Amino acid sequence: MSDTAPLSTGAIRRQMLAEFWFYFRQNRGAVAGLFVFILLVLTAIFAPVLAPHDPTVQYRDAFLLPPVWQEGGRADFLLGTDAVGRDMLSRLIFGAQYSLFIGIVVVAIALVGGVIIGLVAGFFRGWVDAVIMRVMDVILAFPSLLLALVLVAVLGPGLTNAMIAIAIVYQPHFARLTRAAVMGEMRREYVTAARVAGAGNLRLMFRTILPNCLGPLIVQATLSFSSAVLDSAALGFLGMGAQPPAPEWGTMLAEAREFILRAWWVVTFPGLAILVSVLAINMMGDGLRDALDPKLKRS
Repeated sequence: MSDTAPLSTGAIRRQMLAEFWFYFRQNRGAVAGLFVFILLVLTAIFAPVLAPHDPTVQYRDAFLLPPVWQEGGRADFLLGTDAVGRDMLSRLIFGAQYSLFIGIVVVAIALVGGVIIGLVAGFFRGWVDAVIMRVMDVILAFPSLLLALVLVAVLGPGLTNAMIAIAIVYQPHFARLTRAAVMGEMRREYVTAARVAGAGNLRLMFRTILPNCLGPLIVQATLSFSSAVLDSAALGFLGMGAQPPAPEWGTMLAEAREFILRAWWVVTFPGLAILVSVLAINMMGDGLRDALDPKLKRS
């Protein structure tokens, strides 16, 4: 008998997690992106505690105050105020809630819909696959932001409709990725064995094949999260996303356009918030790709 006992399920999972973290931390940019993303999440969660003021309250004696370090700034408004006297720092902090909420909702809708569509197309093939993929190709033929604008114009401006539109635009990416992964897994022996053992189609699709396709889907979800934040900010900037007085970063940029020359802070800080958030999530996505893709793992 062998002296080495087989590893338990918990031990295998801990080993896989340790291996994942080993490869993930090799990418210093990904670790930095993860750190910034955690800060963003904590900021969104504790926004009511961290924000010094209510983000919608207008202080009539503080129109377009500069940041505290600039001449004319006040200590109770660290990053200055906007054109109607609202605290910039508080609005930026609460804006993190909008960004995370938008990213989570958009990715959840696009991921669930795309995975189901891709599973059906890759599993059944034939005319079902052809019809589904042609529809996905039609959606992908349009620029994502343009198609989202058209959908929001049809549904009506607003944050909810903007999230639905962006999710529909991103769904084909998940569908095509899932389809390709399913087609690759269908040729594996374990699928044949499960089919011979009497597993039905639904069990084969969701219990046997789907768990082995999650790696690339996780990476795509991370990258789609950052794109959703960026596109929602763009729709907000164009007046088709979140509506004033919501402290959404794109909406804040739209409200500050006419003051860009004489009040740089009302444009700069929301723009930097979008830039840092999207960059951090993209860097984290690169690290996830390196850690989850066996072909990219370094010895």
